[in-house]
Order: sequence, then C-alpha cells, then structure tokens
Amino acid sequence: MGQNPLEDILSICLLILCLYPVIGALFWFFGSLSYKFLKKSKKEINFIELALDEQPMITIMIPAHNEEIMIEETIEYLATQLNYDNYEILVINDGSTDTTLPILFKLQAQYENLRIINILKNQGKAHGFNIGTYFAKGEYILSNDADTIPERDALMKYMNYFISEEDVNTAAVTANMDVQNRTTILGKSQTVEFSSIVGVIKRSQTAINDSMYAYSGANTMYKKQFLIDVGGFRQDRSTEDISIAWDHLMYGVTPRFAPDIIFHMNVPETLSQLYKQRKRWAQGGTEVWLTNSFKFLKHPIKYRYVISMFLDTTFSIIWSFFFFITTIIFLFLMLHYLFIGNYERIWHGIAMSFIFVTFELISGTLQLLAALILDSNGKKFKYFIFAPLYMLFFWVVNPLTIVTTFIPAIKACFGKKDHYGAWVSPTRKSLKKE
Repeated sequence: MGQNPLEDILSICLLILCLYPVIGALFWFFGSLSYKFLKKSKKEINFIELALDEQPMITIMIPAHNEEIMIEETIEYLATQLNYDNYEILVINDGSTDTTLPILFKLQAQYENLRIINILKNQGKAHGFNIGTYFAKGEYILSNDADTIPERDALMKYMNYFISEEDVNTAAVTANMDVQNRTTILGKSQTVEFSSIVGVIKRSQTAINDSMYAYSGANTMYKKQFLIDVGGFRQDRSTEDISIAWDHLMYGVTPRFAPDIIFHMNVPETLSQLYKQRKRWAQGGTEVWLTNSFKFLKHPIKYRYVISMFLDTTFSIIWSFFFFITTIIFLFLMLHYLFIGNYERIWHGIAMSFIFVTFELISGTLQLLAALILDSNGKKFKYFIFAPLYMLFFWVVNPLTIVTTFIPAIKACFGKKDHYGAWVSPTRKSLKKE
C-alpha cells in the first residue's frame, strides 16, 4: 500500500473494472462446472410420463401482434404434435392489423382446444399476458411466442419440475433456447451467444443460490398462483420476462432452469433488428435493477439470497459506463499522441490494450467452450468457429445498449415513460420449406 490510501483504493477499483469481463467469464465458467458436477438434477436424466388422470391442466398462452406469417405453423404444431393431453391453447390477439385474427378464427374451427381473446388496441405483451391469466383454465401457464416451437415432450418434462414435494416453492421453469434460423452468419453467431447465456450463466445462477436474472419470454412455464401473488406481469417495464423473474425472487419463491427442455426460436437476422432487441433487453434489465435496488438496500438481510444477482447487475452497469468512457478517452489520447508525434505512447497504449483483450478472449473462450460442450451434449460445438464474432461484436454492443438506455430506464421507473407497453413484432420468415 502507498502513502495515500485513497489512491490505492482508486487503483484497486480501476483494476477490478478493467478485469471485470475476465473475472465474470471465469465466474460463469466455474459456476457451470459446479452445476454439472454438484447440482445437476435427476429430472434432466429421466422424466416421468404422466398418465392422463395425473396430468395437471396447462394453458399454452401465445400473445400475438401481427403474426400472420408464423401463427398458423406454430398453432398447428402445438395442437397436434405435443406429447401431452390435458392442455389448451389460448391466443391473445393484441390489436393485430394484418390477417392474424382471421387465421385464428379458421384454426379455431379445426382445433377444439384453441381459444382466442381479441384485444382491440395494441397494449403490449405484458398486458396481454395479464388478461390471459384470468381467462386461463390451466393451473400452469406456458408462455409461448408466436414463432417458438417447443420439443414434443416439453409439457411432460415441464411438469416433472412441479409435481414433487420439493417443488412446492417453484414459481416458474424456463427452458433451454435453441436458434432456429441459422442461415445467416448473425444467426449462427447467436447460436453461440445463447449457448453462452443459457448454457453457462443460467446454470451458474442455479448452482449458486437458485437465482435467475431473467426467464425466457419465448418459452417458460409459470405456476399461475405465483403469477397472481406478485401482481402479474409489470406493464410499465420494457421486458416482462426479466421483471417477473426479479419479482419472484424478491417475493421468495424459486425459479428453475431446465436445460433438458429444448425450444426453437427465431432470432434477429439484421444488425438493426438485433440492436433494437438488445436495447430493449438492456433497458429492461436496468429498470428492474432500479426498481428493486431500494428494497435490497433497505432490507439486505431479508433479500440476502439474491445478493449475488444485485452485485453482478450493479457491476455490469458500472462497467458499461467505465468501458464507454475509457474507450472515448483512449481514442482521444491516441489521436493526441499521433498529432504530437509521440509514437512510443501510442505503442504502449496499444500493447496494454492488447494484453487486456487477450485475457478477456482467453476467459471468454473458456466460457464459450464450456457452454458449447455442456449444451445439447456438445452438438453445438461446430459453431465455435463463430465465437470470435460473438466476443468482439456482442461485448461492445451490450455495454453500449446499457449506456444509451440508462436515461430512458430512469424515466420509466419514475413515471416518465414515453410509451405504454405497445409492441411491434419483428420481421418474420416462414419456416416451411419451399
């Protein structure tokens, strides 16, 4: 330690911020190994086939806004291909202006377990879910996006996470997402990314203290009573799947991750669509952090089981600003040294940056390797070639979206939101082969 303790503390803080991506990647890497060898559930190995009289009623809920391209394929699959008998399909048509509603009426004549709720004005996914919850016949509700296809045994496997005595406190079970549209480089890169998020981070969160930062909005099974207990989905938040996961944790019930349940989803195929998606995710994450931070700081003992979640989210937000600000400073300094001809300082700056980036790439590679090996028994390992694109591109996009959406998140949390939850579905492409 030096003679000035304040400088020493500042230096340590700066070092932690510089190494945060490295520490984080290694943390998720070892956390996933802990899950694999110490906490793996037997339900992932074998699931029980429930007889018809033992099957709880499930409502598959599909919020839909202008989904004319995908909705028919999805409903036909859900109505005919699932290995489960006691379920209904409830579609919430949220003010669609295309042919979604006529398609739904046509399908309703074909499938007796299909019901439709028609909302005249588009008011958002969370609003549709809340309306649907009170019309749902099922004790359990499966959120299913209009472009999402779960595996045939998904409902049977989901129920295995709810039926035993030890599952009485289970609020929701989120499945393992797989990218369906892998025809573009961006789609293949997101296959790597989702394996990293789902295959490693959610396993690590589960291994530490049964916490989870976010459910998958595309396919998660909820126990209806616990949805009602926390007041349903928040309609004033950008991401209903992130906010409901935090609400469940703060309420004291348990989220579960089921890596053995696979569902297939579409991902953005253009950079503009991807950036819009990530901005929404970033703003939603910041909103729930702001919403719950005051509760945690006021009652840290009561919420001690989610301390790791708060610390990681806090560091992630702080690091995003640190990364953004220091990058700008670094670029200005390099231009300044270039202008005055101080090439030694330029070389030194590039060399130091290269050292930090190298460590980040090594730790990130370990995380991705663990993800691709653990997820789907290594079947996605062939996509490892796209890992550099993920690490170099997405690591820049994530902090950028957090910084650019921080002010809108504050406005949303303090009642100055400039929209009321209305959403526009992304561009869809049919999955049927020509």
